[in-house]
Amino acid sequence: MNTDARDASLLLPSTANLVAGCWAGGGREVAVLDKYTGQPIAHVIEATHEQVSHAVTIAQACVAKNPLAPVERARILRQTAVLLDADRARLAAIMIAETGFTASDAQGEIDRALITLNLAAEEATRLVGETVSFGATPGQHNRLGFTIRVPLGVVCAITPFNSPLNTVVHKVAPALAGGNAVVLKPSVLAPLTAAILCEKLLEAGLPPELLALLHGEGESVGTWLLEEQDIAFYTFTGSTRVGRAIQSRAGLRKTQLELGSIASVIVCADADLKKAAPKIANASFRKAGQVCTSVQRLYVEQPAVEKLTELLLKAANEMPAGDPRIPATRVGPLISASAADRVERWIDEATEARASVLCGGQRHGYVIQPTVLTDVKRDMKVVDQEVFGPVVSIMPFSDLQQAIDGANDSPYGLAAGLFTSNIDRALRGARALRFGAIHINETSSSRADAMPFGGVKDSGFGHEGPAYAIREVTEERLITFTV
Repeated sequence: MNTDARDASLLLPSTANLVAGCWAGGGREVAVLDKYTGQPIAHVIEATHEQVSHAVTIAQACVAKNPLAPVERARILRQTAVLLDADRARLAAIMIAETGFTASDAQGEIDRALITLNLAAEEATRLVGETVSFGATPGQHNRLGFTIRVPLGVVCAITPFNSPLNTVVHKVAPALAGGNAVVLKPSVLAPLTAAILCEKLLEAGLPPELLALLHGEGESVGTWLLEEQDIAFYTFTGSTRVGRAIQSRAGLRKTQLELGSIASVIVCADADLKKAAPKIANASFRKAGQVCTSVQRLYVEQPAVEKLTELLLKAANEMPAGDPRIPATRVGPLISASAADRVERWIDEATEARASVLCGGQRHGYVIQPTVLTDVKRDMKVVDQEVFGPVVSIMPFSDLQQAIDGANDSPYGLAAGLFTSNIDRALRGARALRFGAIHINETSSSRADAMPFGGVKDSGFGHEGPAYAIREVTEERLITFTV
């Protein structure tokens, strides 16, 4: 289903301004823009300080007094997946408008969210502790012990624009599956998709007191959420700067932070280059490069540089950039004019410092053509800072350790890829690369929703993936019996 800035508002979710089951009012209006046309498609109302406190209070009271049974949590999550799938056309249209995703990216986001919801539903009914042995302590061998997992209470989820459905589901669904209440603050740049998710959760039977949708900027609503001491857990995806602020304010409360990244992929000369090149192009340019694991540094062993470059340029040129509503478009706009300005400026600065643009670099509105650079240096922003745009830099190497050291020479450590047909090189890279995930013969952005996902160093800590996240949002309690 296609839509434009004039008719997208007709598709808006009824929960667009829902706060703990009540309509939000009193805050300022925030315009939501179509990211290709730049025109407003909707307005949401920013929550007030009072509404933030009210939402947390209601959520805390409900989760303490009226917890849902595990089987009911699972039913709600499964039914939410069914309802989202049934409303796929509207969901995709809103997502394309507010994020600039292409149709294929929007459909992929929906497909993955359905998987994540069903994975979380499974975890809701099999969340268990473990038995404890007392045999090592003299006189305690007749004692029995086991642990159980109990909900933390209120989980605050603060989510980004670049995955407005599946990342939200990765935070909300495990929290609900674990028996918690959720206070959700989506990105003000793309809040409508999250509102549709909330609409479907309520339609599936989730008590509204267990879910609060709060719109607003981080400087206001985000800050107020950090003041709420009844929030037991913060899960956040975004910049390292904001992550540090959340961690400092959370104190002894638990957090899960997925932060900045400079993702690297290493291609050895013995790799299957024909398979590697299209994967690298897709991982560099999909969602206009606005993925935390988008390939930014591409280390290529010298004997393979010419051939891989040829294949990568061919793949990049087969990814048309432009209007995301045109079916052939593979790369849509960046999220804002300021984001496009920054990426364009960084490319210009690199070329002024003698980097070469092998393809792309042109800009039209918020759209930047897929860009491949070479002859880059380590002090260039396109190499040493997170680009978050459709830009990848080819960096030749002659020794694998040189590439490993280069990839590790970053404050971040979210994900990396290594293409090789040599098992020794694969294992060497797996052990030596300091990232939360190392994918052999896949790119840094390879992900299945069941797997653990999280970073090290300045990329944060904790894990997404329903089976792993549900343990983060519950606490282990020891029970013992003396017989």
